[in-house]
Formats: sequence, structure tokens, C-alpha cells
Amino acid sequence: MIFRAALFASWVGATNAFSPVSLYSHKIQNLDANTVVPFTTSLYATMANNTELLSPSFVPSSQASSTTVAAVPKMAQRWRKSTKQLATLGPASSSKEMIETLFLAGADVFRLNFSHGSQEQKKELLIIIREIEEKYSHPIGILGDLQGPKLRVGEFSSETGVFLEEGQSFRLDLDESRGDNTRVMLPHPEIIEASEVGHVLLVDDGKVKLTVTGKGEGYLDCRVDVEGKISNRKGVNTPDSVLDISPLTPKDRSDLEYMLGIGVDWVALSFVQRKEDIEEIHALIDEKLPEGSFKPAVMAKIEKPSCFDGNSLREIVNLCDGIMVARGDLGVECAPEDVPLLQKEIIDECRLQGKPVVVATQMLESMIDSPTPTRAEASDVATAIYDGADAIMLSAESAAGKYPEEAVAMQQRIINRVEGDKHYRNMLAQTEPSPDNTPTDAIITAAKQIADTIKAKSIVCFSLRGSTVLRAAKGRPGVPILGITPFKETARQLSMSWGVYPELPQTGSYFSNIDEEELFDYDNSISEEATDDFNLVLRNACRSALKKGLVTDPDDLLVVTAGIPFGTPGAANVIRVVPAAGPSCWDGQCRID
Repeated sequence: MIFRAALFASWVGATNAFSPVSLYSHKIQNLDANTVVPFTTSLYATMANNTELLSPSFVPSSQASSTTVAAVPKMAQRWRKSTKQLATLGPASSSKEMIETLFLAGADVFRLNFSHGSQEQKKELLIIIREIEEKYSHPIGILGDLQGPKLRVGEFSSETGVFLEEGQSFRLDLDESRGDNTRVMLPHPEIIEASEVGHVLLVDDGKVKLTVTGKGEGYLDCRVDVEGKISNRKGVNTPDSVLDISPLTPKDRSDLEYMLGIGVDWVALSFVQRKEDIEEIHALIDEKLPEGSFKPAVMAKIEKPSCFDGNSLREIVNLCDGIMVARGDLGVECAPEDVPLLQKEIIDECRLQGKPVVVATQMLESMIDSPTPTRAEASDVATAIYDGADAIMLSAESAAGKYPEEAVAMQQRIINRVEGDKHYRNMLAQTEPSPDNTPTDAIITAAKQIADTIKAKSIVCFSLRGSTVLRAAKGRPGVPILGITPFKETARQLSMSWGVYPELPQTGSYFSNIDEEELFDYDNSISEEATDDFNLVLRNACRSALKKGLVTDPDDLLVVTAGIPFGTPGAANVIRVVPAAGPSCWDGQCRID
């Protein structure tokens, strides 16, 4: 095997995964850049005269005989998975030390739940996450979750509430007086308006079930079908009704504007009933987004049965950037035996449209108080992964539980176990969507086939806004997807997507024409005038693959896709196979132009 000396020095200089890449070729004094030399220990010996060229950790021992150029970065195994992990932050995980611990344990995206705590607390958490992101030079997504409307009954004369017996009558009305065992205020006229005889109302997460037997001006008469106790301000679910209310309360509007100001990457919308709800939040974001800011991606939380009426699910998925299977309220308003089927339906629709989908709620619920999950919970997490979810989420387990680190680590263990199972790849292949009739889909489909044929180590996608990377993730290739973008916001949003290793070098067109010391200036990505030197693009693809630990040998192959002219959003019209040593090398030899 033979390599140009300058190229080899460049390769070795790129091996430190978390510090700026150094291109040392201009420092070589005693080697002619046009010389082709054997890649053996003799090359190491020659370069040893320039000890400043090599980090001590990469100088081979006297016994070294391997042809591997660089060691795998220490953190490489941290990202050796395709399914992503979301961790909710809360009282148990609000310190910088714990957030960093959760990141190192496997968390790819952190959820800020605006249902609890102050806006200022959420900003403090965001700042900590950005500091950790900077420390490890790896994009971390932040999801801001809006609370949504909370439908509740009024208050009772007895502070302990009342017990409703099966078969008795009970009235819900607009009377503000305190309730008793015959009636209580329901301060939501939209529920009374939308409900019809035979509709079901569920109180306190379904602990009490009421069926509407009659209605009049400002009231509903109900029959108690499942008896139980009702106390002050208990929640009400309306599985049979589509309510004429906005999913955005005044609190949500305030929280959303605050999210836009601090720069979250994703916004999760609760209480989605129809496509108009997604249109509403998009319009509000466009109105309130500070000038010059990057628009966050919108995630719809599917938790209402109305989302499955007709084409509603397809329309909702089409209008948003991602979906969350919010199994808490969905499990209340739908029959328990229907939830697994609806979960699969949502995941399949998201895969068909190429949108990230997150499965959430009660995934490892027992780990709030226990260091290990139940076997049923482990199976539940595994099922979501087998179904093809992009990501799985922890709620109270990481926010308020006793074992947040163990819960994140357990999720990663389950991910690694499932993704190593041959049945997993078979199940993904069975549900793979057909490609669209577009040049981008043709290129991405071809890249996947080529990568499989030549046993490539990664598919590398250059993308401005992430659309090409998302298309690659849609096909669930058998190798990692290295998504390289000049925008840190795009990289952070891509951290939600299956199989994607987002990367953010500072760039010219695609990181050429800049000073080497600024090559990985993480928080200050720039975009300069495009260049047509495709070789520069390919060289930096190789450099990024090494930085992420996706390649370890100069002969490792990468399948690279890009769009020419550079900087054209959504364009993917070029595909190239390159060895990790660089575009000027092939089959162990490197060409000097």
C-alpha cells in the first residue's frame, strides 16, 4: 500500500475527534510532496523526524504492523446506533453534570417540558446543553414541548371530592357554584357544544367514565358507566368529540414566543386534532420569529382519536416536520388494545413521508423508582425500535426519577441489542417505502444500493436544510448516514433522525477556502461563495467521517452524494465512491496532480 506523504500527514492530523482538524501537509520539510512512498512502518519512521506532525497517541509502537492509519476516536461508540434517544430534563436532571452524563449515556435530544417550571429555568438548561455541545463538538437537539389546553372540571363543596356510583345520573354545566354528587361545573362550553348523546367523557385519565344521555343550553346530562371518585380540577378527555378550540392557549403563545427567542430546535404541539392546528402554529411562528433567526421544526403530538379520521393523519404528517406518538392521552382516549396498532400506523405513515417519528410515554416507567425496568417495558421499547421509530423518549424517568442515567443507558442497551438482530433489518426492509420519481430519490436509492454492494462504511450527504439527509434516512440504509451541513440549526434538527450522524464543519461552499484553525469553529458556521472544486468537498467528507469514527482504515469506502451547483437546496445529482484516504486515492495508491 502506498500513500502520498502530504496526504498521510493530513489524515493523521484529522484524527483528534474533538479538536480542530490540522492540515499538516505544508509543514513537511524532508518529504517531497510529489513523492509516492510505501505505507508501512518506514513511513512512520521517516515522519518521526518531524515529531510535531503526529500526536503521541497516534505514533505506533515498535511492534505495530497494522495498516490502520488512525485509532477510532474515544467517543465513537457513543454514536454507534441508528435509533435516537430523547431525554426529558427536570428536577432530577437539571445540573450540568447530570445533563452531560445523560448525553454521554446516549441522549441525542433533550426535551424541555414547558408544562412545568419557569421560562427562565428552561433558558438555563438550554445554555448548559449548548456548552456541552460545544465541548464535544457534536450537535445536540433541543425540543420545546408546549403544554396545550387542559380541560378540567370545577371544584366541589367537599375538598375531598365525591364518589359517583355506577348507573347514577350526573350533570356537567356552566354554573360556577361548587359541585356535589349530582353536578359540577365544566368550564368549557366548547365541550358542551361538541358533545352529542352517546358520546363518552373520561374524567381523571379514565378512572370515571360518563356517557352523555341528554344536553341542553349550557349543560350535559350523563350516566356513570364506570364509578369512581372525582375531586377538584380533575382532567376531562373527549374521545368522541372534535372541539372547536385552538391547541395554543395564552400560556402556550407566550412560551412559544420565548422558545423562538432562545432558539430551540424543535417545537412540540400538544392537543392536535386536525391539520388546521399545524397551519395555525406555522403561521404564529412565522409571525413571531425574530428577524434573522432559524425557524424551528414543528412536531405534532398525536394523542387524539380525531387524528385518525379519514385522511387526517396523512395531512397532519405532511404539514409538520416530525411526529410524536404521545401514548399517555392516546391511551386514555383510545382502547388499550388499539394503541399498539395506532403506533404502527403512525410510524408507517411517517416513514412513507420521510418524517422523523418519536415514540413516547411510559417506556421505562418503573425506572422512576427502580434501577432496572420490567421485562414488559424492555419489550415495549424493543417493539418501537422494531416498528422503525426514529427515536424513543423518556419522560419522568429522566426528569424526576431516581435513576435518570440508568434509564438512558438501558434504552441504549435495548437499541444496540435490537439493531444487532437480523430480524430488525428484515422488518425494516419489509416496510421500506418506494422511492419518488425525483432525481434526489434516484441518487439516494442508488447510494444505498452501492453502499450495500461494496460494504461501504457510510453514506455521506451534503445538505443545506437537511432534505437530502432526511431522504436517506427514510430508506433506512444498513450503514450510518453522515449528514454534513453548514448550518448548526440544521445539524441540531437532524439529531432527531434515524441513522444520521450530523456534522457541522465551518464551511466555504462545503468547508473549503477557510483557515485551518477555523475549520471546526462549531458555533460560527459561515457560508461563502461556492466553489466547483468537488475534490475539496470529497476530502472534507473523508475528514468528517474520520472525526466521527465511521472509518478507521485508509481503504474504507464512503458513498458521497451532493448537489451541483453547490448551495442549491434540495439538489442531489452527484454520487461518488471514495476511499477514506481521500478522492485522489484508489486501491492503495494516490495520484499527484
